[in-house]
Amino acid sequence: MGEYLDQIPESLHGHIRSVTKSSGLSYSEESVEKIAKAWLDKKQIFEDQTNQSNMEEVTELAKDDERGALAITYSGSLVNIGPLVDNVRKVVYTSIGMRTDAPDTAEEEKSEIVSDIKVDEIIEFSVGPVKSTSKIFKIAACNSAMSPEDMEENLTQVMTLVEDKLIEVNKTILSDE
Repeated sequence: MGEYLDQIPESLHGHIRSVTKSSGLSYSEESVEKIAKAWLDKKQIFEDQTNQSNMEEVTELAKDDERGALAITYSGSLVNIGPLVDNVRKVVYTSIGMRTDAPDTAEEEKSEIVSDIKVDEIIEFSVGPVKSTSKIFKIAACNSAMSPEDMEENLTQVMTLVEDKLIEVNKTILSDE
């Protein structure tokens, strides 16, 4: 094991190795460590930005919860889950560039989620930007006192900040290669 991989829950080690294989980096323990460090950096960025935006970290979001949320997958992809309006949500899925087996960005204005969104489970869509995501690592929900419009605006701002910082993390990894 390594310095960074050891800081990640053991249940995610296989996923980190899988992401390393699909990242375009040559597969080695050094590459696994680079992906593990990037994963830790991305986790911290997600936590910092959602906390600064007064979003609440939750372990699940009911499919009929009206709040919008931002989720980060085990792979570091972001899922912007808009507020529930007329039984649909605008959902934007963004893969942050290290994977070659996921779309860069996909968006669906009238997404429908199959079941509650839970940490350590995938998000499935009956109508959505993707059929499903990889397992969810963290979920940050908007404040329920916000209007749907304010939630959309907040989510877009936070997603843009997180996305920009995650891209920078990836550039650092690739520039070391």
